[in-house]
Amino acid sequence: MIEHVTDSNFADVVEKSSELVLVDFWASWCGPCKMLGPIFEEVSGEVAGVTFAKLNVDENPSTAARYRVGSIPTVLAIKNGRVVDTMVGFKPKAEIKKFVERNR
Repeated sequence: MIEHVTDSNFADVVEKSSELVLVDFWASWCGPCKMLGPIFEEVSGEVAGVTFAKLNVDENPSTAARYRVGSIPTVLAIKNGRVVDTMVGFKPKAEIKKFVERNR
Protein backbone atom coordinates (compact mmCIF):
# COMPACT_ATOMS: atom_id res chain seq x y z
CA MET A 1 0.00 0.00 0.00
CA ILE A 2 1.21 3.47 -0.87
CA GLU A 3 0.79 6.45 1.47
CA HIS A 4 0.16 9.70 -0.38
CA VAL A 5 1.99 12.36 1.60
CA THR A 6 1.78 16.13 1.43
CA ASP A 7 3.62 19.11 2.86
CA SER A 8 1.16 19.07 5.78
CA ASN A 9 1.39 15.38 6.77
CA PHE A 10 4.98 14.55 5.74
CA ALA A 11 6.39 14.95 9.25
CA ASP A 12 3.77 12.67 10.82
CA VAL A 13 3.87 9.94 8.17
CA VAL A 14 7.56 9.97 7.23
CA GLU A 15 9.81 11.80 9.68
CA LYS A 16 8.22 10.41 12.85
CA SER A 17 8.10 6.82 11.60
CA SER A 18 10.30 4.31 13.39
CA GLU A 19 10.46 2.05 10.33
CA LEU A 20 12.12 2.62 6.99
CA VAL A 21 10.09 4.90 4.71
CA LEU A 22 10.72 5.11 0.97
CA VAL A 23 9.39 8.33 -0.50
CA ASP A 24 8.91 8.65 -4.26
CA PHE A 25 9.09 12.32 -5.28
CA TRP A 26 7.22 12.56 -8.60
CA ALA A 27 5.06 14.71 -10.91
CA SER A 28 2.20 13.85 -13.25
CA TRP A 29 4.02 15.24 -16.32
CA CYS A 30 7.19 13.19 -15.72
CA GLY A 31 7.58 10.20 -18.07
CA PRO A 32 10.10 8.27 -15.95
CA CYS A 33 7.86 8.89 -12.90
CA LYS A 34 4.94 7.28 -14.72
CA MET A 35 7.14 4.27 -15.50
CA LEU A 36 8.38 3.98 -11.91
CA GLY A 37 4.95 4.37 -10.25
CA PRO A 38 3.51 0.90 -10.98
CA ILE A 39 6.79 -0.82 -10.09
CA PHE A 40 7.03 1.13 -6.81
CA GLU A 41 3.46 0.09 -6.01
CA GLU A 42 4.16 -3.55 -6.89
CA VAL A 43 7.23 -3.66 -4.63
CA SER A 44 5.23 -2.06 -1.81
CA GLY A 45 2.91 -5.06 -1.88
CA GLU A 46 5.80 -7.51 -1.70
CA VAL A 47 7.86 -5.99 1.12
CA ALA A 48 6.80 -5.99 4.77
CA GLY A 49 8.03 -3.65 7.48
CA VAL A 50 8.66 -0.72 5.13
CA THR A 51 6.36 2.22 4.42
CA PHE A 52 6.09 3.31 0.80
CA ALA A 53 5.02 6.91 0.18
CA LYS A 54 4.59 9.21 -2.81
CA LEU A 55 4.84 13.00 -2.83
CA ASN A 56 3.75 15.07 -5.83
CA VAL A 57 6.40 17.80 -6.12
CA ASP A 58 4.11 20.19 -8.03
CA GLU A 59 1.46 20.07 -5.30
CA ASN A 60 3.94 19.96 -2.39
CA PRO A 61 6.93 22.14 -3.29
CA SER A 62 7.98 22.93 0.28
CA THR A 63 8.92 19.37 1.20
CA ALA A 64 10.63 18.77 -2.16
CA ALA A 65 12.68 21.95 -1.65
CA ARG A 66 13.52 21.08 1.96
CA TYR A 67 14.92 17.72 0.83
CA ARG A 68 16.68 19.38 -2.14
CA VAL A 69 14.98 17.19 -4.72
CA GLY A 70 16.30 18.56 -8.00
CA SER A 71 15.44 15.69 -10.37
CA ILE A 72 12.47 13.38 -10.49
CA PRO A 73 11.75 10.66 -9.89
CA THR A 74 13.81 10.65 -6.72
CA VAL A 75 13.26 8.02 -4.04
CA LEU A 76 14.57 8.84 -0.58
CA ALA A 77 15.11 6.16 2.06
CA ILE A 78 14.32 7.80 5.41
CA LYS A 79 14.88 6.19 8.81
CA ASN A 80 14.08 7.92 12.08
CA GLY A 81 13.63 11.23 10.25
CA ARG A 82 17.01 11.10 8.47
CA VAL A 83 17.75 10.44 4.81
CA VAL A 84 19.96 7.33 4.66
CA ASP A 85 20.02 6.77 0.90
CA THR A 86 18.87 8.29 -2.39
CA MET A 87 17.91 6.79 -5.74
CA VAL A 88 17.45 9.15 -8.71
CA GLY A 89 15.79 8.26 -12.00
CA PHE A 90 13.85 5.28 -13.23
CA LYS A 91 15.09 1.92 -11.97
CA PRO A 92 13.82 -1.60 -12.72
CA LYS A 93 12.06 -3.64 -10.06
CA ALA A 94 15.16 -5.66 -9.11
CA GLU A 95 17.13 -2.48 -8.36
CA ILE A 96 14.30 -1.05 -6.26
CA LYS A 97 14.19 -4.26 -4.22
CA LYS A 98 17.98 -4.09 -3.72
CA PHE A 99 17.60 -0.46 -2.63
CA VAL A 100 15.03 -1.54 -0.02
CA GLU A 101 17.15 -4.41 1.31
CA ARG A 102 20.29 -2.26 1.45
CA ASN A 103 18.50 0.26 3.70
CA ARG A 104 16.58 -1.99 6.10
